[in-house]
Amino acid sequence: MALRLPALLGLTSLAMLAFAGNSLLCRAALGEGHIDAASFTVIRLLSGAAVLWLLVRAHYDAESGNGSWPSALALFVYAAGFSFAYISLETGMGALLLFGAVQATMIGYGLVKGERFTALQVLGLMLALGGLVGLLMPGLSAPPLQGALLMLAAGIAWGIYSLRGRGSGHPTRVTAGNFLRAAPLSLPLLLLGGPGADISMQGVFYAVASGGLASGLGYAIWYWVLPAWKASAAASIQLSVPVIAALGGVLWLDEMLTLRLVLASMAILGGIALVIYQKRV
Repeated sequence: MALRLPALLGLTSLAMLAFAGNSLLCRAALGEGHIDAASFTVIRLLSGAAVLWLLVRAHYDAESGNGSWPSALALFVYAAGFSFAYISLETGMGALLLFGAVQATMIGYGLVKGERFTALQVLGLMLALGGLVGLLMPGLSAPPLQGALLMLAAGIAWGIYSLRGRGSGHPTRVTAGNFLRAAPLSLPLLLLGGPGADISMQGVFYAVASGGLASGLGYAIWYWVLPAWKASAAASIQLSVPVIAALGGVLWLDEMLTLRLVLASMAILGGIALVIYQKRV
């Protein structure tokens, strides 16, 4: 069913808010000590699996295209790296590293497969890489290295997950199948939390909201509206996620918006935008 423009814009904005909400909910839960990263990951994946399973049961049949174990493993690595990274990273910094790694993975895959880039696209790649190097260089406002590396790993895993998901069946049904597989893969993480892990009801609420709403419903909405957008437009729209997450961190979590983060964001997101837009030329 074709969506009218106001509905399309509204649902797309809601999906981007959900994606940014994942970063905000995770940082709020872990940064304020409401829950440990292992428990957050497990609850998030279980909640996402439950919501997506209910959506599939209500709207789709049980035909092929229900996910795979390799994709589920990539989803698990993303979710675990994401959670453990946000123990030390602020919201905007984490979202920028995640988004940059996802796009770099997918662009790099295209290069390996023989895509030819224009001079402007090469400039965009260099600009984005320079922004990432500048972001990670030692200094008072540099992100913790361990958290940054974990988030970059999460972004690479999500990029692999996204590449594997192209053309593998109905997106919502496939995502549900991958969540259902990834949830049990995450259970051994509970051993890292230990029996004395501090888990509050507020932390559980944040994890359920992240999994069931921001991930489950957010992904379902995005996959619903995605066919209405050209690939370049869809990629460009996602440039808004780190910006929304950073603003949300400032407004909700009282985080500082540093000059390093602003300049690095302009370089990384601007460079990626050049690559994306030039694909249409």
